[in-house]
Amino acid sequence: MRLRGGAAIAALVMLSVAGCKTDTTGTGDSGPEATAGGGAGGGAGGGAALTAAEALPVKGRAPKTGYSRERFGAAWADTDSNSCDTRDDILKRDLKQVKFTGGDCKVSYGVLESDPYSGKEVVYKRGASLVDIDHLVALSDAWQKGAKYWDASKRIALANDPLNLPPSAPAPTAARATATRPPGCRPRRTAARMSPRRSP
Repeated sequence: MRLRGGAAIAALVMLSVAGCKTDTTGTGDSGPEATAGGGAGGGAGGGAALTAAEALPVKGRAPKTGYSRERFGAAWADTDSNSCDTRDDILKRDLKQVKFTGGDCKVSYGVLESDPYSGKEVVYKRGASLVDIDHLVALSDAWQKGAKYWDASKRIALANDPLNLPPSAPAPTAARATATRPPGCRPRRTAARMSPRRSP
């Protein structure tokens, strides 16, 4: 799937305003892990993208007035026209041992080898899933931070941005419905750790 519209810009904005604690000593299986500052060995500044994001003006959160999930299009749309919905595209991308039902779109089984928050292996079975796919940048949070002014196509792009949709083990959906986890800020399994910011 390809990244569309202003989703990458929105992700940078969320990263710049949410604030993360960066641990530069973390290491992964193949060496130092990426940090919120632009990756291992990135040095001060974190690169041109982070520098540009840090130069953006930071404003207070706008009210949630007018928000609804429908403002971001139908859930799990087929935005890349491959005849598979976004959810199945993400499952195919991130699960191992994938099995399909009725063709090569609907994922019926797969294994998430390492949940990004706990590090545990999680088994996906269609209809009895232990795998959730939630937005890192919550749509209601994005709405309050400027997405209300975007055109419909740009909001749909954010809602279906593959970089904004990591699979993970289930957590109470209501508790994180308005939480935003800026890209690069995931607990436990990456060097950058943070707590989700929640809308009031």
